[in-house]
Amino acid sequence: MQQITDGLRRFRREAFPPRAALFADLAVRHRPGTLFVGCSDSRVVPELITQSEPGELFVVRTAGNLVPPHPAGPDGIAASIEYAVGVLGVSDVVVCGHSGCGAMTALVTGEGLDRLPSVAAWLRHGAGVAAEADPGAADAPVEDRVAAVVRANVVTQLDRLRTHPVVAEALDRRALTLHGWVYDIASGAVEAYDRGTGRFAPLPC
Repeated sequence: MQQITDGLRRFRREAFPPRAALFADLAVRHRPGTLFVGCSDSRVVPELITQSEPGELFVVRTAGNLVPPHPAGPDGIAASIEYAVGVLGVSDVVVCGHSGCGAMTALVTGEGLDRLPSVAAWLRHGAGVAAEADPGAADAPVEDRVAAVVRANVVTQLDRLRTHPVVAEALDRRALTLHGWVYDIASGAVEAYDRGTGRFAPLPC
């Protein structure tokens, strides 16, 4: 906790003053351009990866960057999507998976879920992704299987987003674009999904 409070002090002393005008503007204006749906993993920091300033991203983070399909009943994820698209009017939505994802590893191996009932229940939103990914033989290395499932999961969550009425309506008006990314923690590289080819390709540096 000391590291956190020290960081807060550095923010107030060093980071805030040069951005004082920005924060004064943000105090009365909230117009992010992008909804970023990412994993809760602490190694994946949307603002750092995209080098975004405060106010530019509306961030939703869930274990495994999972998006419950509509209608799943009232929930915070659906409410955040609805608000970002329907009220804030974001023009882009990014669903970002990442290398070494613990949630996707659990989907592949099934290990440890018996003592984590809430995690197991949440991962039902990723049910079937491991089978659909078809990463090769069942005896393929776990790392390869997880990498394939990470990508398949991003595509599945993009499809889930389209089931939300506010997203479907914005897509129909061509007021919204969906993007699927996979971030590699070790290299910092990002691959983007091409719906036309059904493949992921590196984003140019």
